[in-house]
Amino acid sequence: MKLAYLAFPHIGGTFTVYRHLRAGLCKAGIDLRWVGRGEEARRALHDPVWAAERAHGLVAADAGGDERAEARALIEAILEHRFDGVVVNLGGDRVQTNAVRYLPGYLLRILVVHNITPGIYASARALRDHVHATVGVSPRITSDLTLHHGFDEARITTILNAVDRRAHRAGPAPDPGRLRLLSLGRVEDQAKGVLWLPDILARLPDSVTLTVAGDGPDLQRLRGRCAALGARVRFLGAVPPERAEALLEEHDCLIAPSRFEGLPMTVIEAMAAGCVPVTSLLRGVTDVIVEHGKTGMLFPVGDTRAAARAVEGLLRDGALLARMRAAGPMVADERFGVEAMASRYALLIERVAATRPPVADPLDIERWRLPPGLRPGLRSYLPLPVKNLIRTVRERMAS
Repeated sequence: MKLAYLAFPHIGGTFTVYRHLRAGLCKAGIDLRWVGRGEEARRALHDPVWAAERAHGLVAADAGGDERAEARALIEAILEHRFDGVVVNLGGDRVQTNAVRYLPGYLLRILVVHNITPGIYASARALRDHVHATVGVSPRITSDLTLHHGFDEARITTILNAVDRRAHRAGPAPDPGRLRLLSLGRVEDQAKGVLWLPDILARLPDSVTLTVAGDGPDLQRLRGRCAALGARVRFLGAVPPERAEALLEEHDCLIAPSRFEGLPMTVIEAMAAGCVPVTSLLRGVTDVIVEHGKTGMLFPVGDTRAAARAVEGLLRDGALLARMRAAGPMVADERFGVEAMASRYALLIERVAATRPPVADPLDIERWRLPPGLRPGLRSYLPLPVKNLIRTVRERMAS
């Protein structure tokens, strides 16, 4: 069986999941290949950083930017390369997402939901009746979609994301009285809460330092807010995946004050590398990864005082930090292994291929339109500070 994974090479959790899943499904006789569209996908195809990925995917022909023509080109590429079905990930390209509603009826369609935002849930609802099965990457997602968005419990399942533990090795023990914090990933405040980092660090002793590894729209704002902290903060810019693994091994704690996530790969990768995660408590998401006080520390969303107290507790209690560093890789092996994730996807794919649950008839591409769930909603017009406040309050209440 040959399936198209609708994405293109990029630094981020979705593509990391794809690479792990590709390797695991290959053992089950399932050939999973990435398929992208648009200018960003074309740039990635020719980027030397992603040279090794060229053999594993393709980019649909350029159709000049017209959404209907781009969707048609994507569907033609899927048919031309004789894929048996597609795996679609929400949160990225809306043309690629909406194209699933126009695919021929004989193609298998599996929807993967990676985040807990109202916008993502609205997109999921728009595709709900056009896919054979849905995967939530955390229990929170699966629960939300069944309880509030009309998803059939028999057609949705939770499959946790995975990390390749073999890529990591034990890092050096932390220096007594010092702590090396790492912020790793997209430097963006709306989801990742990065602009809380300076306040957290300012509440901690000077012996606690922070490395910011990543790029994103709020990098310059974060630099400005960290200026008063001087040499305690260093910025590395964007780092390739292979360097990210080494960075986790070189640091004592990952600090991740996110407002919302699906199942954050960086937190799992940190545990696997023995880098203790200190992260926001997101019910059904981060508490699925981290057992507070045993494999990491959880704090209420936006509570910088609580975050600082959690870090300071690890600074003062070296024995506790050492126990967490040792426990993390074992838990990662047991709960977030690639083989377990791939096995669950393989079983799902085989079951769906055998039973073919009914789905809505494909739509006519000549009548291409975006459904409400894939168009900007009322929330998109709210000022960003208001949206952030709503998210923070909602998550604190939910937790």
